[in-house]
Amino acid sequence: MTTINASTAATTPKLARQIDARGPRFGAILTTAVLALTLLTIPSTLSAVLLTLQAVVFGLGSIVGLHAQPYGIVFRTVVRPRLAAPTTFEDQAPPRFAQAVGFGFAIVGIVGFATGATVVVYIAVAFALAAAFLNAAFNFCLGCEMYLLGRRLIPGRSNAAL
Repeated sequence: MTTINASTAATTPKLARQIDARGPRFGAILTTAVLALTLLTIPSTLSAVLLTLQAVVFGLGSIVGLHAQPYGIVFRTVVRPRLAAPTTFEDQAPPRFAQAVGFGFAIVGIVGFATGATVVVYIAVAFALAAAFLNAAFNFCLGCEMYLLGRRLIPGRSNAAL
């Protein structure tokens, strides 16, 4: 995470992609609750519906952007106005990548439901839940760290580009 001035973020193109660092953690808290309930209710229609809804949340966050994700909208319109002005911002690319990873696990779980492979559902939901819990409880975004590691391993990329 990078601490920057809010007016600088609005006027600098590179920093315009910056988001309030508290938003993804808020989303992780909601995701943890949804995935925990999903895990506890497998195999049921409720768990399939919850996982499908969470897949939509992940998909919107990764494909359209964090601004379109329902948890991001709730944070921006309900939670953030009640908090002090943000002082810590982060690039939106790592959290969007984390949303894509979560989307992948959710799709695997949905396919598991569709094929009757309940063990696959348990495993997919458990992995997504573990990652969401790490972010919610410890502010450690596993998907974000995977993104940054991948950026460092790509030849020709400098760490300054991060």
